[in-house]
Amino acid sequence: MRAVLSLLTLLCSAPGAAGDWCYQSQFSCNETCEEPAHWADQHPYCGGRRQSPINVVTRKAQYDSSLEPFTFEGYDQTHSVTAENLGHSVHFALSSSVRTQGGHMPDWYKAVNFHLHWGWEAGPGSEHTIDGEQFPMELHIVHIHRKYKTIADAAKDSAGIAVLAFFFEESSQDNPYYKVLIDALDEVKHAGNRTIITALQLVSILPKPQDLRKYYYYSGSVTVPDCDEAVVWAVFETPIRISREQLTAFSQKLLFRTEKPMKMTFRPTQPLNGRVVLRSSAGLLSFSLATLSLAVVWTSPGLRLFL
Repeated sequence: MRAVLSLLTLLCSAPGAAGDWCYQSQFSCNETCEEPAHWADQHPYCGGRRQSPINVVTRKAQYDSSLEPFTFEGYDQTHSVTAENLGHSVHFALSSSVRTQGGHMPDWYKAVNFHLHWGWEAGPGSEHTIDGEQFPMELHIVHIHRKYKTIADAAKDSAGIAVLAFFFEESSQDNPYYKVLIDALDEVKHAGNRTIITALQLVSILPKPQDLRKYYYYSGSVTVPDCDEAVVWAVFETPIRISREQLTAFSQKLLFRTEKPMKMTFRPTQPLNGRVVLRSSAGLLSFSLATLSLAVVWTSPGLRLFL
């Protein structure tokens, strides 16, 4: 599929300088948008040396015993979440009371939003790849250092933004915790549409707590223009399992701002350029509520917390 899209680019004339950025799947001879190969023409940071996403080569990832396990605050609480179609993706705004700390992060980072990247008909769609394997979808939970008020402010700091990334794999059954997200997509089909999910527990849409111990950690960038090199990335190893029908819902229900199906919303992997990818140990992790440390046990259909 990537080879076909690259051929399309060669057959068309160079994109117009005034075009908006777009994903490769949106590019055609009739469009003036800048596909990923030309993002750097108008957004110079996109041509930098610490760009994301990357292909993680597991045999080259360096084990780092000092990588701290992640601590999560507010992830186990129920929040009201606003979903909005931004024209290139759907973002789910999060409360700043949702926080995380771990890896080599210098401090607590507060949540801003989560969003996803996907393919078409449950085909390849993740941004990061593992040993060249591209998963059908990828979840990004975006945080900024607690001292900043906006992503724009945090983007000026080389470690101002922290993103937790999770892969998806196809399951034979629906994931019940994703029903509320899938249902919300019907309300945000068109660019600019918004809806409110009245009750979402963020931890419920992640892998089981014991599976959050293994991750890869590296310094990179935002994966859309302006591609600011201001992100510390934690790419978790264990995928989230949802059904094929749930995977395809994103590309079937949502439209780009051009009213075309919102599909293949990923940036191709970028050169590592000498960066080192670190690998965590399988240490303990913790969820906390206020100042209480809690042991977490995953149950179905809910989450039980014990002091």
